Amino acid sequence: MKRNREDMEIVWQTPANPPERHDYIFRNGIRYVKPYYFEFISHAKNRWAGKTIVDLFADEFKGRNRDYYDSAVKSGRIQVDGKTVPVSYRVQSSQKISHFVHRHEPPVMALDVTILHKGEDVLTVCKPASVPVHPCGQYRKNTVVGILQAEYDLAPLFPVHRLDRLVSGLLILARSASQADIFRQQIESGTVQKQYIAKVVGEFPKEEQIVNLRVNFNAREGRSTVEVGEPDEKDSNTLKGKAAFTKFTRICTNGKYSIVSCHPITGRTHQIRVHLQSTGHPIANDTLYLADYVDSSSRRAFSAVKSNHSLKVNSNDNCNCQPEDSIEDFGIDPMCTNCPNLAPIGYDGSEEGLWLHCVRYSGPDWVYECPYPDWASLS
Repeated sequence: MKRNREDMEIVWQTPANPPERHDYIFRNGIRYVKPYYFEFISHAKNRWAGKTIVDLFADEFKGRNRDYYDSAVKSGRIQVDGKTVPVSYRVQSSQKISHFVHRHEPPVMALDVTILHKGEDVLTVCKPASVPVHPCGQYRKNTVVGILQAEYDLAPLFPVHRLDRLVSGLLILARSASQADIFRQQIESGTVQKQYIAKVVGEFPKEEQIVNLRVNFNAREGRSTVEVGEPDEKDSNTLKGKAAFTKFTRICTNGKYSIVSCHPITGRTHQIRVHLQSTGHPIANDTLYLADYVDSSSRRAFSAVKSNHSLKVNSNDNCNCQPEDSIEDFGIDPMCTNCPNLAPIGYDGSEEGLWLHCVRYSGPDWVYECPYPDWASLS
């Protein structure tokens, strides 16, 4: 059973520690990361100078309460310049501050990261929905880059383009920084074409639809909006969004849903999602942009669909992973605010991937493609 580690030696990890195959736990079609001890490092900003170490953490890092930070300082889990300090210690600018935590990563769908092409300079994969591309926020090992390193010993890898966490499909990774720069220069010069497919609400028009609307991303709300009109040269505050251009072509429809080919010319945050919303045909399971375009009966129907699709994956059939009956338990940390749960607070694993899938990237002398997902069939 799970063991208490209060009297055990703790081995701390840093970003230099690579993910390994045994770091993952698979339960009910969900991929978890076995909680691990990790050192978060920051350097004191000028505005932090003069604050006590406990006040600093309580004010700046609100994910835990003040009592936790008080105990963490006293136990040495929060240190300054590699040394333990009293709770009354006042921080100075540029000092190295370490926070040693029992880290719980959010879960993702237990789907394999399928390798499509493996060359000397380039690797292409089919990215599963719900898995971030690279370490960010609370995700480190539960990422495409982390999983490829743990399960295939492929490293280092340099993602060439972005795919949102809930989006699936083609992901191109360079195997050297120099090769990544070549791809990025081509993307920035406009010589790379991108194609996605989406499953949208309703009967999408047969004729090609061109959306040329500025996109304004609100980081605090985590969503984008479109802006109509042209910026006023006399008033720079009239429009804050960035120019965005997308072409849409209907592939097929059954009246209730349509499969649409999406060709983004620019690359703004949530561009395809918010541009489809602007046409009156949002992605059919996109809760972030669907609400403004469906009535209450449609919302009830969507809720039923969501409940039947949320992370219900047979991991033994779809994942290059260990069987569920070989799961190893993890140690409980007495100071951890997430233990005894595997997932961090606020993550229950009940999400699904968007019906948005990257199928093709092409450049001056190269083309990479990814198969269509199952939801792309309306039969």
